[in-house]
Amino acid sequence: MSDIVLGVGSRVKHPQMGKGVIVQIRSDAWEIGFVDFGVKQIMRDYQGLEIIEAIDTPSDLATYEKMEKSLTRVLRRFSDVQETVPLGQKWTGGRMVLFPGDKSLREKEVPIETFFHKIVMVRDRIRVMEQRINASNLTDEEKVDLEQYITRIYGSLTTFNVLFKNKDDQFIGDRGKE
Repeated sequence: MSDIVLGVGSRVKHPQMGKGVIVQIRSDAWEIGFVDFGVKQIMRDYQGLEIIEAIDTPSDLATYEKMEKSLTRVLRRFSDVQETVPLGQKWTGGRMVLFPGDKSLREKEVPIETFFHKIVMVRDRIRVMEQRINASNLTDEEKVDLEQYITRIYGSLTTFNVLFKNKDDQFIGDRGKE
């Protein structure tokens, strides 16, 4: 049944829940509104649905998943919300020790996780700054000038790429851009 195209508004009959109407489409399921049971998610591969009336969905219709992904992109782009970025496993539980050149001073010890979290915060704030520059009323020339500074900042931070578990989370400077 997963290959059958049923759009929003299609009427179906479920063996236990009775008649319902598809109210939302997901990639792997339909959300169906039933009179006595409310909205339930039924997997597309479920064989027990009887189709009463199939309605095609326009190809440009935004599904819940598409809207959710778009909203997530917008929130990441324009907010200071930080995503969870995994630390490389070899660093988990590690510590960073800074030894001052002046022997009369004590060394500073920091858990790698704390240091890594600070690096990720810097990266995320630079990304927000970059997005705000792009959305600003600056001239294209001013935007390009500021973008070049941001690219150099990323390049200066590539030393810390060794801490990241996933390559996609790493800093990319001038040499990484094509």
